[in-house]
Amino acid sequence: MTQSHQLQATVEALVRQGKGILAADESGPTIAKRFAAIGVDSTPDNRRAYRSLLLATPGLGDFVSGVILYEETLGQCAEDGEPLPALAARQGIVPGIKVDTGKGPLALAPGDEITHGLDGLAERLEAHAKLGARFAKWRAVYNVSDSLPGRAAIEANAESLARYAAICQAQGVVPIVEPEVLIDGDHGQARCAAVTQEVLLAVFRALHRHRVALEHMLLKPSMVVPGKAHVRPAGPEEVAHETLRVLRRTVPAAVPGIVFLSGGQSAVEATVNLDAINRLGPQPWRLSFSYGRALQDPVLQAWRGQPAQVQAAQEALRQRARLNALASRGEYDAAMEKSA
Repeated sequence: MTQSHQLQATVEALVRQGKGILAADESGPTIAKRFAAIGVDSTPDNRRAYRSLLLATPGLGDFVSGVILYEETLGQCAEDGEPLPALAARQGIVPGIKVDTGKGPLALAPGDEITHGLDGLAERLEAHAKLGARFAKWRAVYNVSDSLPGRAAIEANAESLARYAAICQAQGVVPIVEPEVLIDGDHGQARCAAVTQEVLLAVFRALHRHRVALEHMLLKPSMVVPGKAHVRPAGPEEVAHETLRVLRRTVPAAVPGIVFLSGGQSAVEATVNLDAINRLGPQPWRLSFSYGRALQDPVLQAWRGQPAQVQAAQEALRQRARLNALASRGEYDAAMEKSA
């Protein structure tokens, strides 16, 4: 199989209708924080047990096409010795890997941040691919205020995202490009829309400069929502209309799929908003989900580190994934939450 055919096969596997991506790529500090909230120590054994629980969920592959793993998980095995990427693949779920190494302050740009991890990326991708990873993810974050993000942050993160995507495709790995406009703050929906539009325009200019094949990548953006501290939240119809307006202005039709991040929304909010977006008719791209907390929070609450609760936790994941799969078709109904 040629590299182009390999990339195409992975993309087609990820954008199957009625399926989305599970983001289970929390870093060490992040998973420790989430475990602490349910009274579980973040040990290698507990992390392996939890992520094994996720990937072994019966029927998960009916609703999930891919899973983003953390580097530790990519090398771990289930209790029976089966590698966790192989466990995912056996369910028809494509294994992927988070490859950025975190964010930090952007020099001479107070309040702005830049994502790290380009050094040695090609070699790391080669090693990850040998362990089963077929796609990768890189996250850039943009703080929002009246003056943020600055032009330097917009351009610097766009350049990093494009360089990452080019390196991935050169290695035969499909890149997921994730520019996250954060919802921390009191900014309104109009400010979020303006920032998101500028960010996406810069990202696609950079992708073009670096000759990234748009047909062999996915975009993972945030929805256009007001800041969490804003005086008036936006309803699902407002979120849907504003999000699609920005995407139509910025994202070329050659991109096969857009998988939204949940970005601080609750599990139900993320599902309702995704459904509202998909009810606005066919778009040039497949619109689905790549959720972390919005899929996992109910699982963690059900599990709480107790082996006897594994089945209940898996049922919570399967139900949440099913509802989001329906939302990706515009077929979700709030009454379904009672059965979930």
